[in-house]
Amino acid sequence: MKAQIFVFVLSAYFYALNAEVYLEEKFQDDSWEKTWVYSKHPGKEFGKFAWTAGKFFNNAEDDKGIQTSQDARFYALSRKFKPFSTENKDLVIQFTVKHEQNIDCGGGYVKVFDCSLEQEDMHGESPYRVMFGPDICGPGTKKVHVILNYKDKNVLINKEIRCKDDVYTHAYTLIIKPDNTYEVQIDGEKVESGELEADWDLLPPKRIKDPEAKKPEDWDDRSTIPDPDDTKPEDWDKPEHIPDPEATKPDDWDDEMDGEWEPPMIDNPEYKGEWQPKQIDNPAYKGPWIHPEIDNPEYTPDSELYKQKEICAVGFDLWQVKSGTIFDNVLVTDDVEYAKEAISGLKERQDGEKKSKEDLDKAEKDAAAAEEKKDDNEDDDDDDEDNDDNEEEEHVPQVEESDHDEL
Repeated sequence: MKAQIFVFVLSAYFYALNAEVYLEEKFQDDSWEKTWVYSKHPGKEFGKFAWTAGKFFNNAEDDKGIQTSQDARFYALSRKFKPFSTENKDLVIQFTVKHEQNIDCGGGYVKVFDCSLEQEDMHGESPYRVMFGPDICGPGTKKVHVILNYKDKNVLINKEIRCKDDVYTHAYTLIIKPDNTYEVQIDGEKVESGELEADWDLLPPKRIKDPEAKKPEDWDDRSTIPDPDDTKPEDWDKPEHIPDPEATKPDDWDDEMDGEWEPPMIDNPEYKGEWQPKQIDNPAYKGPWIHPEIDNPEYTPDSELYKQKEICAVGFDLWQVKSGTIFDNVLVTDDVEYAKEAISGLKERQDGEKKSKEDLDKAEKDAAAAEEKKDDNEDDDDDDEDNDDNEEEEHVPQVEESDHDEL
C-alpha cells in the first residue's frame, strides 16, 4: 500500500514539473494591443475592443480586461503562442466573461486554433479546433457552447449547458483529459462532465438497426381491439343539431319578402357522436416490435479523441447586438490545479462588483431624482412668472382717449 502511495505521489510530482502554461493573458497593461491582432477580413463591419474595468468593479486596475465597445458589430481578435500538442496531456481552456451591458443577443465564447490561422483574415468560417463559452440571444438561447473539431468537422455537444446571464464576472473552464473524458466548470464548479464519445457524435454509432430485418406481416402490436360482439344501441343515432324548439317567428317576418321562416339550429343535447365499439384486450397482442440491431461495420474506436495535434492561437470571433462584454484572464494550460488557483479570487471580485453596482445604481437614482426635482422647480418658477404677468395685465389703468377734431 505504501509503495502504491509513493508511486502516486512521485507521478504527481513529475506531472507538476512537466505541467505548462501556454498562454495567460490578464490584460494588465496596454501591451495587449501589440500581441493581439485584429482581423481585416473584407465584407465585415468589425468593432474595436476597449481596455477597461467597466462601470462597476472590485479593483479599478486589476479588473481591467478588453470590452466590446460598439453595438451591432462583429469582433475578430486573436493571439498566437508557442504551438503544442495535447498528446497524453490535459487541455485546460479558461477565461472570464462579464456581460456588463446585460446582454440581449451576442456571443461570449473563445475559439482555439492551430497554426494555420491567418490572423488578419480571421472570420466566422476560419477553421478552429475548439469553440467554448457562453452564447445568449433572447430568453430562448442561454447556453455554453462546447464544439470540437474532429477530422475537419465541427461537432456540437449533445447536452444543454446553461450559462450565467447576469451582469457580473464569471469564469468558464473546459478540461479535456487523455482518458477521453471532459469537464465543464462555471466559477470553478462542475456543471457538466462525461465521455467525449458519448456526448459528441464524433464517431459513427457502435450499433445500428439491421437493414435486413423487417417486421413480420403477422406481428400484431395492437394492445387493444374493438369488441366484435359489441353492437350499436338502437336509439344511438341522433342528429348533431336540431331546430330551436323555443324559437318563434318574428312578428314582422314577411314570407313573400323574407322567404319561408325557419327556426335557428342549436346543439342537440341527445347527440352522442359517432358510435365506436368498446375496446377489449387483444388476444393476439405480441407487444411492440423492436428492430434488431447489429454491430456497425463503419464504427472504429478511437482512443485519441481528446488529442489535438497542434494548438497555436486563441481568438474572439463574435457578433454582438449590444456591446459591453469584458473578457479577461484568458488561460491555456495543461495544469488543472494552476487553472483552479488562477480564479481563486473570483468570489471576492464578484462581491466587489455587486457592491460597486449597488453604489452606482444608487448614485444614478439620486441624480435622476435631483434632476426631476430641478425640472419641477423650474416649471413652478415658470408658472409663477406667468401668474405675475397676468396680474400686471389685469392692473393696467385704462386711459380714456379724447375726441380728435382732425378737420
